[in-house]
Parts: sequence; C-alpha cells; structure tokens
Amino acid sequence: MHTVRMALTQAQIARFSRHLIMPEVGTEGQEKLIQSKILLIGTGGLGSPLAMYLAAAGVGRLTLVDFDRVDESNLQRQVIHFTSDVGKLKVDSAKAKIQEINPYCDVVTHNTRVSSENAMSLIGDHDVVIDGTDNFPTRYLMNDACVLSGKPNIYGSIFRFEGQATVFYPGRGPCYRCLYPEPPPPGAVPSCAEGGVLGILPGIIGLVQATEAIKIILGKGTLLVGRLMLFNAMDMKFREVKIRQNPECPLCGTNRTITGLIDYEQFCGIGRGEAEPAANGASEISAGEVAKLRKERPGLVLVDVREDGELSICRINGATHIPLGSIPDRFNQLRPDAEIVTFCHHGMRSMKAANFLKEQGYKNVKSMKGGIDAWSTEVDASVPRY
Repeated sequence: MHTVRMALTQAQIARFSRHLIMPEVGTEGQEKLIQSKILLIGTGGLGSPLAMYLAAAGVGRLTLVDFDRVDESNLQRQVIHFTSDVGKLKVDSAKAKIQEINPYCDVVTHNTRVSSENAMSLIGDHDVVIDGTDNFPTRYLMNDACVLSGKPNIYGSIFRFEGQATVFYPGRGPCYRCLYPEPPPPGAVPSCAEGGVLGILPGIIGLVQATEAIKIILGKGTLLVGRLMLFNAMDMKFREVKIRQNPECPLCGTNRTITGLIDYEQFCGIGRGEAEPAANGASEISAGEVAKLRKERPGLVLVDVREDGELSICRINGATHIPLGSIPDRFNQLRPDAEIVTFCHHGMRSMKAANFLKEQGYKNVKSMKGGIDAWSTEVDASVPRY
C-alpha cells in the first residue's frame, strides 16, 4: 500500500487522538488508515462489527457488497441493522450507520451477489479484502480472486458457539484451498440458518478480522498468516492450529493449474435445477404441493427431521418427528410402502434424510423444498418463522 503523507485536520486529530498517541500508530499510521481501501463482502453477522469498527478506526474507503435485505431474524446478531431497517437493503442500512459513526469514511455500496463475473473488478484497487460470508462457493471464489490479484483475504466463520479466523496472504502463506482442498458435500455442514449461532459470536470473530485488517494497513504486528485461530465460547478458550502451504495446491502451489475463476456453485455441488433430483436420490416438492397432497392423500406421511428444540418454536400438525441424527436408528418406524415427505427448517437436512431413506429401499419419498420456512410463507402464515 502506497501512502502519500498528508496533514491531518484539526477535526481528525480530535477524533483519532487515542490512535495518535500510540507509538504503533501515530500520525503516520492514522494517515495510512485514512488512505486505505477495504472491500467487505457481506454486511451480516461478521460484516456488522467489521464495518462499524473499521469505520470508527478511520478507514478511508469501505466498499460493501451484499444482495440481501434486513430481516427480523438478523437483528439478534447483525448489530449494524436496527428494527426500523427491516425490509431495507443491507448495504443501505449499513451505510447509514457508518456515516453516523464516521462521516469522513467514503462508503461505496454494491447491491449485488459477488460472482466470477464481477469479483476481480470489485477487488480492483482495494488494499484488503475481508470475507464476511457464510457459504462455501463464495469463500472459494474470494480466495481464488484474491490469490490471482495478490490481495490479502481475511477469513472468518461462525457456527453455534464456535468461530475461526485466519489471514490468507498471497506470497506469504497458504490459501483457503490449502486449508480445505475440497468443499464438503452439499448439506454436510449446516449453515447458521440451519444450526443457529450465538448472537455475540460474530462480534468476537468479526473484531478479530477487523484487527488483522488494521494491522495489515499499519504494517504492524504478527498476522494470522499460516495460523488458524479457533474460538469456543462455551469454554471461553482460544487455540491455534498451524496451516501449512500445500506445494501441490492447484492455486498457490508450485505447479498451478487454476489460472482463472470458475463456476463455484458447480464446484461445490450446488445449483441443480429445482425439480432435478440428485443421481439416484430423492427429488424435492414445494410446500404448496405438499399441502395439496395432504388433502388428496390422507396416507401421506410428513417426517419432521429438525432437532427437538426446534419443535418448541413451531411445527406442522400431524407430522412425525424423527431428528436427522436418529433416522439411521428409527427409519424402520416408517412403512416402506408409505408416501413420505421429509422436511426441516430450510430443506437441507430433509434432503439428506430423504436420500438416506431412498438408499434403504423407500421408493416414494421426497424432500419439501424450503422446509417449514416455506410452509409458513406459502401455506400457513400462522406458523412462526425463525
């Protein structure tokens, strides 16, 4: 990062005085922060504390990329969004708060989904990229784009009570593909929407990411390069795992085979057509179709594969409850000749259950697309969404 010396204004001196008196920052470091450009992918759980604290620290330009709108379920952890923001674009909601925190911060917003077509142009002249997303296709995409453009990529992820963070810095250490050479099978790793997350956790991990970004801009301290920081909130313990650069890595290894961006949905096994089943696996059926079939076929069996605690939130009357983890031990409670529809929260766990039943010889089994959330929006609005 090239910094041109500039004179801080009186207002900037007053605002950032606690930085200026630190020998590790001082006026020169604050000038670097003011001239820095950071790209933040996602303005949700991790993106919220990232955006707020980076702006407060004096980062000159923050570029926000998100395609979502604020939902009430976001407010438990996405602290940059308020109740009055429900329904607004997340990038607009976040920009308004950032400008209140630091009106000198230039906030650039892109209400779009990051993709192979726009990733390189979005990275552009930014000094640092921070990945605040929660899905594997985007993580691989941003990793590859950052390695190809030579930009540091600060990674973080959260789930329930656990989180992790590291820095992937091209030329200085391993990349995301060194840590995870292959993506997990679709549905193998639950998202926060499926498994939940402690509302405070993204604040802890997001601020670790923000700290690493500031250190990169300042050129100070020891970065989390080649070190995966793991945090367990239940035990209140931090631990560290070394990540070694894989010499056979197709992206950053000696003999690179990845020279451009690819289709990451396909790479992660995601993106089949709505009605297209997996090979020899179960197909999906919409919530509306399930409601219609229940009226026409009294023998239809609905199987709720959510966890016990989720039943206290909402349920579909008449459904049989067998948690996904219990399916291998209890599937014989279901008649092999029955017409079965499995469902969960959003449809990922139920597809795993349906595929398992197909493997056991159940021929007439489907998974309800969108889960009980779709049932609430398409069939019965009295069923609470969560």
